[in-house]
Amino acid sequence: MSALEAILLGLLQGLTEFLPVSSSGHLAIGKALFGIETSDLSFEVAVHAATVLATIVVFRKDIWKLLCGLFKWQYNSETRYILLILLSMVPVFIVGVFFKDSVEALFGNGLVVVGIALLVTALLLFLSETLAARRREEGTKMTWRSALWMGLAQAVAVVPGLSRSGSTIATGLLCGVRKDEVTRFSFLMVLVPILGEAFLDVVGGGFAASSVGALPLLLGFLAAFVSGLFACRIMIAMVRRARLKWFALYCVLVGVACLVFSMVS
Repeated sequence: MSALEAILLGLLQGLTEFLPVSSSGHLAIGKALFGIETSDLSFEVAVHAATVLATIVVFRKDIWKLLCGLFKWQYNSETRYILLILLSMVPVFIVGVFFKDSVEALFGNGLVVVGIALLVTALLLFLSETLAARRREEGTKMTWRSALWMGLAQAVAVVPGLSRSGSTIATGLLCGVRKDEVTRFSFLMVLVPILGEAFLDVVGGGFAASSVGALPLLLGFLAAFVSGLFACRIMIAMVRRARLKWFALYCVLVGVACLVFSMVS
């Protein structure tokens, strides 16, 4: 992977992380177009960690408020919210511990898996748009049930092409949670799992032994962080206000293109 390719892929990650269109799927598409083959997921972990850090910067006031509420040493709304996030992390923790090798194998199957997963993403977005229309208007705040279901959706969305934000937002809407509540929770619930994975890669020497190289990893990280900072507020506001069916249509078009590309290449 060259320095320019790393920067372009980092920019792609930063711009697509905050849209329900699968940033991991777009990374796989970008790598296929550039003809890049890697033997590990260090680059994906690095650029995802970069956009998570950008999310922390954007949501710093929300995160600080939650932490301040936690250290009041009494049960309150902030404590409850943090417990909801911890509950949502359980399914992805189980997948990360027991099925990590199987997940990594999916990233080596070319664009077939990505194309199919994008079509599944489109279906989820379309269903949430049509079946949860009334619930979005009369929606509730986050509940324990909706947090667990969103956590399960996040665990399944480790498949490349299956949008994490799209899956969790669609699931939250189908559980009857308001769109603004779902969007906020969706972006906060991913912070610890992604940063935890990056930390384990650093401790375990995964980045040092990466086939990508130190410079492309660093440039990809910086590009994803800068583009993530730029895109985060705009993209999140867009997701909150836009009709999900347009993102579903985009996923259908890109998913079909991936399948066609796989058949003719």
